[in-house]
Amino acid sequence: MSVIIKAETPVYGGYTIARDNGIIFISGAIPEETVEVSIVEKKKDYMICKVSNVLEPSDHRIEPLCPAFGICGGCHLQFISYDKQITMKEEVLLDSLLRIANIAMPLAPSLTDKEYNYRHRAQLKISPDGKAGFYKKGTREVVPLKKCPLMIEKINELLKKADEMTLLGISEMHISYGDEAIALIKTKSSIENMEYLMAGIGLSGIVLESGDSIGKDHVRLDLNGLEYTVTPWSFFQSHWELNKKVVELILNELGALENRSVLDLYAGAGNFSLLLAKRSSKVTAVEENPHAVEDGERNAKLNNIINCRFIKTSAEKYRLNEKFDIIILDPPRHGLTSDILKKIVDNLPEKIVYVSCNPATFARDLKKLKERYNIDSIRMIDFFPNTYHVEALAFLSKRE
Repeated sequence: MSVIIKAETPVYGGYTIARDNGIIFISGAIPEETVEVSIVEKKKDYMICKVSNVLEPSDHRIEPLCPAFGICGGCHLQFISYDKQITMKEEVLLDSLLRIANIAMPLAPSLTDKEYNYRHRAQLKISPDGKAGFYKKGTREVVPLKKCPLMIEKINELLKKADEMTLLGISEMHISYGDEAIALIKTKSSIENMEYLMAGIGLSGIVLESGDSIGKDHVRLDLNGLEYTVTPWSFFQSHWELNKKVVELILNELGALENRSVLDLYAGAGNFSLLLAKRSSKVTAVEENPHAVEDGERNAKLNNIINCRFIKTSAEKYRLNEKFDIIILDPPRHGLTSDILKKIVDNLPEKIVYVSCNPATFARDLKKLKERYNIDSIRMIDFFPNTYHVEALAFLSKRE
């Protein structure tokens, strides 16, 4: 069964909404397009459909750059011009803020950078016959790829070499690229059996889930003038050039920090903490990943930073026994727990910086924080062009 309908507004997840005797979530449509859709899933209150034919295309519809688009599950929006992608993501963020938090305010200019060749990390899946690629949309079937337009060219060079090899016995290969390339390999083989892979692909190091390693175990990146190192077990923002812009914006917005104390929750390896420590009296960086804490302590030492203390614990377990002037928040997708929100509000810092990767939980948390804080600005960050992911940044100041 097919339906002809006009797409209306974008929603999170890469869908646009239409209405025809109920709500229809459409995959593959741009707002204002008239499309023919087929039903993928039918629920009591809504349907999920996908475009089978575009009858009246948008001026923003373009030809996807990747030949695997629509098959590989990595990208969602390559058929939409980049300017329109930004507009749609801003609409999604504004809708979440209004609907969930009753926040109606204009967004500050979005932060963007490259739309292609931006990823410094590749989480490759390996097929049973030993070919590297990404999962087919909605399945565990691997789509083999010789290159990915989202990856930096250095990683694509590695992908080309990997395609010429048979990677039997490996389930996943996570490549990180900074000054050189290293990979985390998921396999039952021993590390000695991985030497052929390191040489064949051109990796400078390989680590296994067991902790065994050969060659280098971390990469080096430039973080706005600092030397920043991470191991494969630590998170770092794959869109590194845009990450540097975000860090610089936060530093500029916070301004002079002399004699100010900073708490960085979900600190990772010090992405925000290290440069904030250069400007403030002290920074307390809270991170539960022990590998990230080790990376952060290495980074502080490499950059002669002595006023940044890393604490290995979860944000939930950390006790705010001292007063902080500024709190930085960069939580995972589920956002802040009610316990963490209470700790923050009880501590009552002068300023809060909130970086989010989920517009719904972001809006939910701001709804609570705005009881004691002014929301000075909110903007969208496009860390993942050509995908439906929406990230956001808010600056809050204590209400007098």
